[in-house]
Amino acid sequence: MGAGVWWAGFSFIPVFGLRGLPRTGLDEPLDRASPTRQGPFAQLAATFGDLKRFPNTLKFLVAYLFFNDGIQTVIGNSSLYGIEELEFPQETVLGIFLFVQFVAFFGARFFGQVAARIGAWKTVLGSLGIWTLIVTVAFFVPAKSLVLFLALAFFIGMVLGGSQALSRSLYSQLIPAGKEAEYFSLYQAMERGTSWFGTLIFGLVYQATLSYRAAILALIVFFLLGGVLLSRVKMREGIIQAGNEVPRVI
Repeated sequence: MGAGVWWAGFSFIPVFGLRGLPRTGLDEPLDRASPTRQGPFAQLAATFGDLKRFPNTLKFLVAYLFFNDGIQTVIGNSSLYGIEELEFPQETVLGIFLFVQFVAFFGARFFGQVAARIGAWKTVLGSLGIWTLIVTVAFFVPAKSLVLFLALAFFIGMVLGGSQALSRSLYSQLIPAGKEAEYFSLYQAMERGTSWFGTLIFGLVYQATLSYRAAILALIVFFLLGGVLLSRVKMREGIIQAGNEVPRVI
């Protein structure tokens, strides 16, 4: 109920906050042959076709689908892991979740400062190494060890906001100018379309081993594959191909 009230409350911001904005371009007739006129599936197919011209953008998108699926699976199944495997009461796990959200704010700011110095690409690669370490340590955490579970929660919070926000920032630099809406729509569609894969692997490993520890450890493959693919993205070349300005630090 609380989540519903939260989303309902914030939905009023765009409704009332955007009402006074000018309708520039919205009343112009659309070309009947354009993908937008033909429908969302035609638009999606057109974006996929256009994506072939930007190989580094495609590589980044595939890399993101892997490591983001790992992140989402860790988040989605950490409560199950804490309750069933580490034997914590539901109230304790809920409190730790709130703790993660609090830490994530400072984590996002910290990773932003790191990215400003060494570049977002290297920072995201480093964050994937931290995610791999988090999953590995989680495998060894003894049951009812609250201190270690809190430590894991702290590092998850630190890396969570930064890795996702910087990933979007990197992707935005690889999008051709003027096509931000359709490329981010593809970004969201692909993210939602593959979000079940990590949970499937988690469930299959649990069914095969009857161990949540083995299931959580199996998620390492998502971070490793995502990291390898991301390391092969030539950011400078991709940014230039997309027609965008190359930042001072990538």
